[in-house]
Amino acid sequence: MILYEYPFNERLRTYLRLEQLFRRLGELIPRPHALDHHFALVTIFEIMDVAARADLKSDVLKDIEKHKHQLDAYRGNPSISEAALDAVISQLDRCFVALNTQSGKSGHALTENDWLMSIRSRIGIPGGTCGFDLPAYYAWQHHAPGVRQQALEEWASTLAPLAESIYVLLKLLRDSGVPQKVAAERGQFQQNLPQGRTFQLLRLRIDPALNLIPEISGNRLIVSVRLMRLEGDGRLHACNEDAAFELTLCA
Repeated sequence: MILYEYPFNERLRTYLRLEQLFRRLGELIPRPHALDHHFALVTIFEIMDVAARADLKSDVLKDIEKHKHQLDAYRGNPSISEAALDAVISQLDRCFVALNTQSGKSGHALTENDWLMSIRSRIGIPGGTCGFDLPAYYAWQHHAPGVRQQALEEWASTLAPLAESIYVLLKLLRDSGVPQKVAAERGQFQQNLPQGRTFQLLRLRIDPALNLIPEISGNRLIVSVRLMRLEGDGRLHACNEDAAFELTLCA
């Protein structure tokens, strides 16, 4: 099944973008090839760009506190495992302390590394990191894989508190949803959202064998899914057939 996710607010869009970048970074650093490490460095700079948003750190800390208060309300509930509850709250506490004790924005410490910043200033230019432009960086790419990996892990460690916080917050959000099987009649699906609940994320799973691509839109009142198919002319065309998929709304 292919999983599509649709965020209902800008804050969650930022979280999902960061999660994708952190996952990519985690894939690239362990690989030995210099080209993989080049794109690992590109990813670190992309994370720094996203994390540079003024209110991001504040939003993450507020969300951690909000989840802690919500979970604290479950204490004493006989249907809730106290050990599991304590483990989740302890994890949130660790994330809060680690992120809150960092001075400035995530990745700010890397801006003091002149060598890294010289690469960052060139990396957005097509072909800007050629050997004749950045000979020191070209030489670094010829270091042993272990040396490059150690350096990348050290640089990425400054982003680790943000990464763990994003992972935990998104896991708690995703776990709040209950999957339901739905059908799109003639490729169209709409569902009114119940009042009194604020949904933040829509998750849609669809069989890749159907060769359908969902176009999702939504707000606090309604969600809409239109199923499309990529045809031979390179364009998306509306599907007029009935199709089923799995829908999860996370609040």
